[in-house]
Amino acid sequence: MTTVARTEEGTDSPYALSHLDSLESEAVHIFREVAGEFENPVILFSGGKDSIVMLHLALKAFAPASVPFSLLHVDTGHNFPEVLEYRDRTVAEHGLRLHVASVQDYIDRGLLKERPDGTRNPLQTLPLTEKIQSERFDAVFGGGRRDEEKARAKERVFSLRDEFSQWDPRRQRPELWNLYNGRHAPGEHVRVFPLSNWTELDVWQYIAREGIELPGIYFAHEREVFRRAGMWLTPGEWGGAKENETVEKRLVRYRTVGDMSCTGAVDSDALTLEQVIAEIAASRLTERGATRADDKMSEAAMEDRKREGYF
Repeated sequence: MTTVARTEEGTDSPYALSHLDSLESEAVHIFREVAGEFENPVILFSGGKDSIVMLHLALKAFAPASVPFSLLHVDTGHNFPEVLEYRDRTVAEHGLRLHVASVQDYIDRGLLKERPDGTRNPLQTLPLTEKIQSERFDAVFGGGRRDEEKARAKERVFSLRDEFSQWDPRRQRPELWNLYNGRHAPGEHVRVFPLSNWTELDVWQYIAREGIELPGIYFAHEREVFRRAGMWLTPGEWGGAKENETVEKRLVRYRTVGDMSCTGAVDSDALTLEQVIAEIAASRLTERGATRADDKMSEAAMEDRKREGYF
């Protein structure tokens, strides 16, 4: 008897996978490939939606066993409290080990200096790379997607980093037929992006299909914000409105979550997954293009940081 699967377009096809099933299958394969090829992998986990989906996929990949990787978060000290609460609750729920690399610790030790603009997002690179080296992680999972930003669009699923954690686009390796090359010299490591071929819309549709819980910050809520460089920023320990900037309460949500000083909210009344998906489908701007000030510092801001060791 022939097995028939119904595709998302509503047509019947023998053994066909839906679009989301195909993306899920690819990501699960990547997780299992890394588990078999590397000795000490780690998953970057911030409590943002992409890392949440990535962890969900890892749990699926190894069920009913536990995830054979620990988690790593670079804490800038300016993270959204709602996201940190979600991170800690998730780690406890699944019995996972969490490594935290603290930007504040590096500032206290005089190894990093606060920036004049108050943002700490560009300061994450040193704590991240030193944590990778000290813990001897040889594969590091990141939630980067090619649709987010042009520098990320250049990377392969397996992206080699040298002994200084730096990225050289000229050392990209071919990945024909989904064959991944994890070969690396001592001291080097590989960044792995299981969501490379996903879009923001794919992520939200998968969250809806799987019933994945997210921090409330991703849905419309009333928040104190002020306008700067075309974005609604939230005042906090990092700083706040200047003399010519007015703090006001608005109904907003976040499309992406990073440092409070560089992540902008968007006006939105989307309270449900269905409303968020409809909003994303109608948008003509990527989430980072619309809401991340750190990507607007220069035309090659992201690529420059990636060359230094950032994700």
